[in-house]
Amino acid sequence: MKQASQALGELTTEQLQGILRGIEKESLRSTPEGGLAMTPHPAALGSALTHPHITTDFCESQIELITGVHRNVASCLDELTQLQQVTTRALGDEMLWASSMPCGLPEDGTIPIGQYGTSNIGRSKSVYRVGLGHRYGRRMQTISGIHYNWSIPGVSSQAYFGLIRNFRRHAFLLLYLFGASPAVCTTFVAGRDHRLQTLNQYTRYLPYATSLRMGRLGYQSDAQTSLAVSYNSLPDYLSALQNAMQQPYPPYETIGVRDPKGDYRQLSTSLLQIENEFYGTIRPKRVLRPGERPVHALRERGVEYVEVRLMDLDPFETVGIQAQTMRFLDVFLLHCLTSNSPLDTPAEIAALGRNQHKVAERGREPDLTLERDGGPVVLTTWATELLAAMRPIAQRMDAIEGTNVHELALDAAAHSLAHPDTLPSARVLQAVRAQPNGSFVAFVRGRSKDIRQAMLAMPLSNELQGRYEAMADASVVEQKTAEDSDEVDFDHYLQNYLSAASA
Repeated sequence: MKQASQALGELTTEQLQGILRGIEKESLRSTPEGGLAMTPHPAALGSALTHPHITTDFCESQIELITGVHRNVASCLDELTQLQQVTTRALGDEMLWASSMPCGLPEDGTIPIGQYGTSNIGRSKSVYRVGLGHRYGRRMQTISGIHYNWSIPGVSSQAYFGLIRNFRRHAFLLLYLFGASPAVCTTFVAGRDHRLQTLNQYTRYLPYATSLRMGRLGYQSDAQTSLAVSYNSLPDYLSALQNAMQQPYPPYETIGVRDPKGDYRQLSTSLLQIENEFYGTIRPKRVLRPGERPVHALRERGVEYVEVRLMDLDPFETVGIQAQTMRFLDVFLLHCLTSNSPLDTPAEIAALGRNQHKVAERGREPDLTLERDGGPVVLTTWATELLAAMRPIAQRMDAIEGTNVHELALDAAAHSLAHPDTLPSARVLQAVRAQPNGSFVAFVRGRSKDIRQAMLAMPLSNELQGRYEAMADASVVEQKTAEDSDEVDFDHYLQNYLSAASA
């Protein structure tokens, strides 16, 4: 099979100017005291099922803000800021939690599952989340993050898969530079086995951690460790997902599809209920048509964009990410696209998993070594090589735009590499330790309150406010229409939907 790579010189100026990016930002709603808000999704924000830009993720208390696609970084951040303004104004005394790792959590079973109404599609979304709760625990699902959606025109599915393979190889650099979750509230790990150290009675941490969210305590699944999903081609990838959605898994068979009262516990007893259950640092994506499954869309029309899934919320940034980080991501993704991308192997896939856990939990440890091509390499040495290889891309992007912002993003990364105490993960630990009681929750609560005040103080025009109110109203009508137009009962809907994965 031909190795897929797209040399930088082959990309035209029009292609580079045509890069599109968008952001999906998850945040828990918290009380002023720093606990999980147990209230329903605010009615002023419309329907979580049908609103195009404001929805919920796993739990009813986990808001997700979704921008449109943008040709430049500034307009993307502007829209994210507007969405956060509108959301903050609808929350009353509640606030958006500023960290990826959750606020104070109640008992696992009491964390409220996202509710999407009585339509078949709404019910299926809730049942899927109930299943996630049974399989992995609800606390794990309250972790939040930022997804960065990215595309470039004129690139084939094969080239996107080359990008994805390189991204997975080099993702350690993003965890190191932008990880911001080195500590957690004790309620998150209550009753769980973990390797965290005790900062005090309220906080657990690891001294050199970058992103516990992406480590063993985060979005991980022992069941999925058997899935050595290959990214060598679109057919290989789809075949692995389809097999996982059809493969019986005994522990999930023990849970059962329904409880004794007949209520659904999960969508199925397979290793994966649906495609989205597969955890990964990056996904190939395609915009779906109504009722369409992701595997079908990719099989029929190919990869349209990639979704970067490993970025932590930066609690020091008002909207969780800054423009310089986004520009770094643009250059990083272009490097992944334009570098030679050998086919992956099961051995390499396993090594990349070990690298991810090591950097998530020990990334700032001096002279930390990772695995590369079957041998050891010092993290900072590998990172320095990558930054040097990315420099020509940054220079070309700056030449096209008549700026130096992409090179400055690389300069900032190089500075962080040389001064790990300036990394977000190190700054979070410094700030937590500076709290009177050394509490992770106290630090993030303070940041969340500051961000809430900044959002409320920021002007929002009557025109924009009215546009979002109309959008919320329209989403409620759309949900009601979906509920009124179902033509089959839920059992048959579910049977048809699940069978569509193999269509």
